[in-house]
Amino acid sequence: MNIQLPDKLYFKIGEVAELTGVKPHVLRYWESEFGSFRPGKSQKQQRLYRQKDVELVMRLKDLLYAQGYTIAGAKKKLREPAGEKDSRAVMPPSERDSQHLIAEVIGDLRRLRKSLETLP
Repeated sequence: MNIQLPDKLYFKIGEVAELTGVKPHVLRYWESEFGSFRPGKSQKQQRLYRQKDVELVMRLKDLLYAQGYTIAGAKKKLREPAGEKDSRAVMPPSERDSQHLIAEVIGDLRRLRKSLETLP
């Protein structure tokens, strides 16, 4: 899964979503779950991802979708030295699909709550 990244300092969330194939709401959810990356924000409060952030997104996508890790398993995998394996964190495909849907629903609910809190 090697994607050639354009030679840019910063990427907006839509660009990252297009490059990696991960929807923007999933990227925002991953920001809240993984302390490993926190994109900066522009003066207009748009997320600005650096090259290393995009590379981390690609690694997370591989761990969660291709290798079947749970969020907790992926966090552990990111913390451990390269080369070690943790087979306990891998779920069967049907459970993995459920986890992905649950993560999307949680992201949708968080956005809905945030928008409701801003109402007068």
